Amino acid sequence: MSRPVQSLLRASRSFSPRASSSTPTLRYAARTFTSTRPSLAETAEQPTQSPVSAKVGPIVESISGLTLLEVSELVTALKTRLNITEIAMPSSSAAPAAAAPVEAEAAEEKPKEKTIFTVKLDAIDPATKAKVIREVKVLMPNMTLVEAKKFVESCPQTLKENLPKEDAEKLQKTMQALGATVSLV
Repeated sequence: MSRPVQSLLRASRSFSPRASSSTPTLRYAARTFTSTRPSLAETAEQPTQSPVSAKVGPIVESISGLTLLEVSELVTALKTRLNITEIAMPSSSAAPAAAAPVEAEAAEEKPKEKTIFTVKLDAIDPATKAKVIREVKVLMPNMTLVEAKKFVESCPQTLKENLPKEDAEKLQKTMQALGATVSLV
């Protein structure tokens, strides 16, 4: 019989009502659990090490045996031998303040080029009003001809929003060829 089944049988046998009391008592059998996975303590004892070259390995071993004072002496000796200068590390509160002027200078030097435009119909030539109305109806298919006429007559109006630069310039040239005054915002 397997271990878990045996422990359940022991637990069920140990349940017996007492003659002197009306409430039953339950005695639990001691159980032990085993696992094939390593425990947390076992994994902490065996840290994963990255591969180290044969030349660096002995140096790391000898340095790890030094005291803190000896390591400090080693660092100063290496700095003088290798001619390494001290670099002042800014504190965490001063870092954002120092970075802000650099970003401001970059923004002053090179303003961002606008890539998304809104095409606005400012005015129309009364002689070419019909052509502009038809073009507006083509641009906005959900409009009827009467709505397109009211739209054109109530200038200034926004024709299209959030257009890429190429599409906005193309629409501007088309509307200007029809006799409308169009601006890109």
